[in-house]
Amino acid sequence: MGLRRIALIPGDGIGPEIMSATIAILEAAGFAADWVHLEAGQVSLDKGKGAMPQETLDAVREIGIALKGPTTTPIGKGHTSANVALRKALDLFANVRPTRSLPGLKGYFMDAKIDLIIVRENTEDLYAGIEFQPHPDIAQAVKVITRPGSHRLNKYAFDMVRKQGRKKITAVHKANIMKLTDGMFLEEFYKVAEEYPDIEASDIIVDNCCMQLVTHPEKFDVLVTENLYGDIVSDLCAGLVGGLGFAAGANIGVDCAVFEAVHGSAPDIAGKGIANPTALLFSALMMLRHIGEGAIADKIGKCVLTMFSEGQVLMRDMGGTASTIDFQNEVIRRLGA
Repeated sequence: MGLRRIALIPGDGIGPEIMSATIAILEAAGFAADWVHLEAGQVSLDKGKGAMPQETLDAVREIGIALKGPTTTPIGKGHTSANVALRKALDLFANVRPTRSLPGLKGYFMDAKIDLIIVRENTEDLYAGIEFQPHPDIAQAVKVITRPGSHRLNKYAFDMVRKQGRKKITAVHKANIMKLTDGMFLEEFYKVAEEYPDIEASDIIVDNCCMQLVTHPEKFDVLVTENLYGDIVSDLCAGLVGGLGFAAGANIGVDCAVFEAVHGSAPDIAGKGIANPTALLFSALMMLRHIGEGAIADKIGKCVLTMFSEGQVLMRDMGGTASTIDFQNEVIRRLGA
């Protein structure tokens, strides 16, 4: 039997640097794959193609698993986000973002025991991109929430809670104002909850959720929510545990899964060798667990957490001076110890 094929999209800016470090660490831990290199983002645009070329979409669809670096998206004007195009084309309906307190990091909540997961709907809501301008002074966007979309996301979230042995799940919404759209999402949440009597199900209004997250983040276990709220809340949660440089992410569909660092391409530090590969590496560990390679993921994760805890080889966003290669080499050294 040959090696498992995995699509590899290095991305823009610091993407190729952190991708190289991540793959080196995976291979040093004993994970071998047939890496299929694909293009997306600015590197693709520079060749006159779209931000997410059709050949890249076709390859990811055929392979079924991808590891992706950050891609650049201009604000306001310019090409469509490569991420949005990927999620829509492959129907990657669930975005999964774990948030966990990490040893050795400085921040406001380092004493809290944060261990939560955000499951965000990935294809609907205002991010469906339905906008129009009926008047020069008026621009409108349509919020799209469907019953099937809400049902399958909540079903996935409850299944994940049970599979991981977690105990409770909270729906984040604004149904007190958005009575039809958010109301439908919340209705489907409680319909699905009836199938899981062993799991504690509750709901919270999104603004109250944000306040609770910055006062008592340890009270949450799994949050399930719509696209826009999830985008905002997941970044807020990343800030609780050190920032986006440590935030892993997965985009899950029925037939495909794409794992990616959720931070930007950081063009200001690209090529300087100082980018933190932690977020992409942690995303890769999520990928390993998804394909049944949990033992290798646990081995790498333990090495990284021990390195952080000991305060050695810390990146600049952790208060240290280590380079990307320093990080890579130290993790590899520990894997062989």
